[in-house]
Amino acid sequence: MGSFIAKQPNGLYCRFSTIVDCPTHWNMTREEYLNNVTGTVANREEGESILKHYIKPFDNVINYFVPNNMSQEEFDVLVKEMSS
Repeated sequence: MGSFIAKQPNGLYCRFSTIVDCPTHWNMTREEYLNNVTGTVANREEGESILKHYIKPFDNVINYFVPNNMSQEEFDVLVKEMSS
């Protein structure tokens, strides 16, 4: 899989990398994602398709996290930020 986009509880979006096992981008607006702030989509149309068909539940962010590249403490603070 490589990565996925999830909708955060606060209504914004995050990108989770399954390569580094943690979020790499968070608190993105729809427009930020569509303007390729992550550098991971080929064009706006691909971004629209991902947001329409491939959004993952935020629970996946929590369930897939492994404290290899981000500490558990850092992740816990980030989850609180993404939830409010």
